[in-house]
Amino acid sequence: MVDSGLAKSHSDSISGWMNGLLGVVIFSGSLPATRIAVLHMSPFFLTFTRASLAGMLAVGLIVGLRQKRPHASQILPLIVVSLGVVIGFPLLTAMALQHVTSAHSIVFLGLLPLSTAIFGVLRGGERPAIAFWIFSLIGSCLVMGFALLQSASVSLTGDLLMLAAVAVCGLGYAEGAKLTRVMGGWQVISWALIIALPAMLCATVVTLPESFNTMTAATWAALGYVSLFSMLIGFIFWYKGLAMGGIATVGQLQLLQPFLGLGLSATLLHESVSPSMVLATLGVIGCVIGARKFSR
Repeated sequence: MVDSGLAKSHSDSISGWMNGLLGVVIFSGSLPATRIAVLHMSPFFLTFTRASLAGMLAVGLIVGLRQKRPHASQILPLIVVSLGVVIGFPLLTAMALQHVTSAHSIVFLGLLPLSTAIFGVLRGGERPAIAFWIFSLIGSCLVMGFALLQSASVSLTGDLLMLAAVAVCGLGYAEGAKLTRVMGGWQVISWALIIALPAMLCATVVTLPESFNTMTAATWAALGYVSLFSMLIGFIFWYKGLAMGGIATVGQLQLLQPFLGLGLSATLLHESVSPSMVLATLGVIGCVIGARKFSR
């Protein structure tokens, strides 16, 4: 029985890491796609439209697969998830990307593992070892050091918006992972999207641009990506990974996101990726090795 329990725990851990990695890969395209989109549409219209499109898909999933409604006790946590990852993070990052480049903003994602771990302790009841926090703090300091050492052309407004986005996202991740243990990952993000849908549809109408003539094929493709993949599909894998492998543990995979995102920014947007960006990102990624070892 003990061996069986250990085998199941090991299997869940591996499955959690695999699902989490798929989620991170999908999320890595979010900021580059958002950067493309905000070049030709307002961050408000982008945020409300992506949530509306994903919300309508979520309605189709819930109705088509005949899912039960959430219990009354689950409504408030779902609202927290909705405010954090459906509205807060997309809106704050879209606003930030009007002031900073995609490559610069991506480095701030190195703070997401620490934010997620903190809320994992507060909301998920996890207790990583002291050494885990040391490695997480080192990674966070590397990120902040990079931001502070950048040239004067970097926007303080953009940096503060990214920090706020990281905070609300960490809360949304932890709360969603906690719910996933009893509801299921795709159900959690679907209900969070549905809760926000009425407000998002109204906001989309209010923020409609006067003309769509400036929208390019790349703009529409970017909107499609952040609506379908960043807002829905990515969360299905991510929440399942966090729930199975542990919020603090699997959350460290987010340290890979800056590295993947920088590569996408350089490839798709032809943005300059400076040596300092690469060094900061590699340093942050290196911290995942130590944090992973002491995450339980």
